[in-house]
Amino acid sequence: MEPAGASVANDNGAEGEKFSTGNIYSVKLITGDEFRGIVMAYDPIRNFVVFEEGSKPRRGDSKNTRMVNASFITGVSYLGKTEELCLTERCWVNLDGLRAKEALAIRQAEADAERMGVGVTAEAQSIFDALSKTLPVQWENSDILVMKEVRVRSPYLSTCVFGGTDAANNRVKKVLELERRRLQLFAT
Repeated sequence: MEPAGASVANDNGAEGEKFSTGNIYSVKLITGDEFRGIVMAYDPIRNFVVFEEGSKPRRGDSKNTRMVNASFITGVSYLGKTEELCLTERCWVNLDGLRAKEALAIRQAEADAERMGVGVTAEAQSIFDALSKTLPVQWENSDILVMKEVRVRSPYLSTCVFGGTDAANNRVKKVLELERRRLQLFAT
């Protein structure tokens, strides 16, 4: 395997142009993902490679493509070259579909970031995650804000529940006690 940024030998063994269109590689990424793909395009300025997944070009409406930052490639093995490329045919990428996938991924990442407490213990995060299954919650510093009115402070016991109406406060205390019991987090 050649490291990212190295020239890749072509099929006759001579040094070839890095990520030449039509070359087939086995690719390993820093994320641990591995795949086989045909180089459809390479931008040396931005250092991005577009692969069509698989070892043979696919005909038809649906193709899996990957756009990879070449600096995230930890290894490539040259597997050959294909002469049958979709580049000479009428090919298209569903840009609306790609944009929708990107927007969904961004929303998911933002939602995941909001759900992670900063500077809180694993126990606090477990309690937050458990409460979030039944009640709307959010982090406010190290406090858990439930239903935008009831605050649960560290060490996240029922005696640490403040604010809100009596009904909301009692509901949060009850759910908190049940979740602590379910998580086997007992007060010491």
